Amino acid sequence: MPMPALPGDGCSRRELLRVGALTPLGLGLAKLMASDASASSSRPRRAARSCILVFLEGGPSHVDLWDMKPNAPAEVRGEFRPIHTRVPGVTVCEHLPRLAQQIHCLAQVRSVTHAITDHNAGTYFALTGRYPVDGDRLVVRDGPANFPSFGAVLAKLRPSQSALPDFIHVPEVMSNLNVNIAGQSAGFLGPAFDPLVAGDPSLPDWRVPGLTPLPEVSLTRLGGREDLLRVVDRRLGSLADAPGLDRMSVFHRQAVRMLATPAVRRAFDLELEPSSVRERYGMDPGWDRNLEARQFGGLPSLGQSMLLARRLVEAGVRLVTVITGRRLCQAWDTHRQHFPLLKRSLLPFYDRAFSALLEDLAVRGLLEETLVVAMGEFGRTPKLGYITSGAGADREGRDHWPYCYTVFLGGAGIPPGAVIGASDRQGGYPSRDPVTPHDVAATIYAALGIPADTHIHDNLGRPHALIHGQAIRGLVG
Repeated sequence: MPMPALPGDGCSRRELLRVGALTPLGLGLAKLMASDASASSSRPRRAARSCILVFLEGGPSHVDLWDMKPNAPAEVRGEFRPIHTRVPGVTVCEHLPRLAQQIHCLAQVRSVTHAITDHNAGTYFALTGRYPVDGDRLVVRDGPANFPSFGAVLAKLRPSQSALPDFIHVPEVMSNLNVNIAGQSAGFLGPAFDPLVAGDPSLPDWRVPGLTPLPEVSLTRLGGREDLLRVVDRRLGSLADAPGLDRMSVFHRQAVRMLATPAVRRAFDLELEPSSVRERYGMDPGWDRNLEARQFGGLPSLGQSMLLARRLVEAGVRLVTVITGRRLCQAWDTHRQHFPLLKRSLLPFYDRAFSALLEDLAVRGLLEETLVVAMGEFGRTPKLGYITSGAGADREGRDHWPYCYTVFLGGAGIPPGAVIGASDRQGGYPSRDPVTPHDVAATIYAALGIPADTHIHDNLGRPHALIHGQAIRGLVG
């Protein structure tokens, strides 16, 4: 008989202790694969129904947050200190006390590595699993020829048939260097699979764009407009291939379907949540929205964005991407004022919101069917003040570092508390079991039930292999 779950977590105590006992210094792939062999043969994996992908844009500092090096020289270990978590031998930063109590429901991969130091291209790599080079140039901007993001692929291959979109992006589209960052859209799959961009649910007057019917337009009148549109479509058949009209048609039909479905409006209505739940995630009404996180404006949209993500997967949405900052704010890109920004503007919001999400999913029994992924496009330099990009870093800052960083995955049968791979003594390079973004993508798709040999087709009918890496067998069978 299985032992009871820990209070409020949904993770098996036996599973946690089994994995935790193996992980005082980080669990290697071989050991974890061996320990899982008998369990996986007798306990078939059920594909996750949904995914919440929390993207820490800008690149969080792994060595200051969850792969800390307290015995390293001062210029490596920094000023933060580790605290214990509910996983034996696993520590996190002292400014993540709430996450320390929920991190047992996550596995962490401490040896993710690539060589792309550019934010835009690194994001494309992270959100698609596709190497971000086209010919002799980096892929830095979103566009119709790009490889599709995870959410678009799920919307294409595993449509839910509900009135809700299968791919939703909260709160805004990321932008950098005057372009929308690559990897956020459906790319060559076409606009029918682009995400619905929900906006900032923490604002008092927030409404999902186009979701609130105008008072003078009844559902009957809306249906009449839809009938008229079908007539117009037939008359304009010769223009059916025009990209602009195609995009308008897709979004119009989606909007009509959503407007006519009360359950859709309820899914987006945060006021249906008890005030205690909303406050647990974080309301933060008093923060100056004119200041970016890197100007000490905090992450005031994050709490309600995380709560909205939970409501959406509960209602059946396939994938929700939660961006931790705002459109033009690469929040975790802490070249300067690194420690003050983490301590005052980033970690308090992230600690509260992400821990609330994990706790809420577990209490509601949603972790069993929801894959949770938290990652950035890379980490940050192990040595303070070391320069790797044109943006530089001051003496107490950390620059871009893709050569070793940490990705978290949880729920959906991922072994809770597992630690895959390890970094070296300074957190600079993998010391064992290196994992690429290709492998992370393969793991995400495996957890979501997408076969490794799947191909998708672009708008010219050409096939493309979806998966280019190997699923991490310590995490998925």
